[in-house]
Amino acid sequence: MAVWTVAPGPFLAVSAAQENSSPFGLPPPFVPKTEAPANKNETPATKSEAPAKKAETVDKSELPPEEDKSEAPKEFSFNPVQSQKQILAGDYYFKKGNFIAAANRYDEATKWNDGNAEAWLRLGEAEEKKPNLKAARVAYQKYLEISPDAKNAAEIRKRVAKIKP
Repeated sequence: MAVWTVAPGPFLAVSAAQENSSPFGLPPPFVPKTEAPANKNETPATKSEAPAKKAETVDKSELPPEEDKSEAPKEFSFNPVQSQKQILAGDYYFKKGNFIAAANRYDEATKWNDGNAEAWLRLGEAEEKKPNLKAARVAYQKYLEISPDAKNAAEIRKRVAKIKP
């Protein structure tokens, strides 16, 4: 025997039997339950719309300057492998014509390994292309100081002589 429920207003009456089964005698399809809206005018929130749990983060404005690592200067120690990686990245940017990025990478390579003559030479070339001639002169002089007997030392000395102090 079917039980009829009547809702107030212009709604149709639906039997409980009709509500819980399909016309073919199969169980109703699974429909995930949604959260009830807090306000009658709001639509129910689904799981995809639910706010994601926030990871606990610290507001950087609350940190004292000595604890804020984003503002701390980068510390360099002797690392020839990292220096070589920076040279390779600088070469990539140099070939692309981005001399500012190349000079930044070569400069970082010199900080990882101050005795890397190749890094100083490439830094001088990148600075010369930027053109930042004073920085190029300093880099070339450091290159000549590290490797005075290099094959291209005479050519680099001529470049240094052309750059005005």
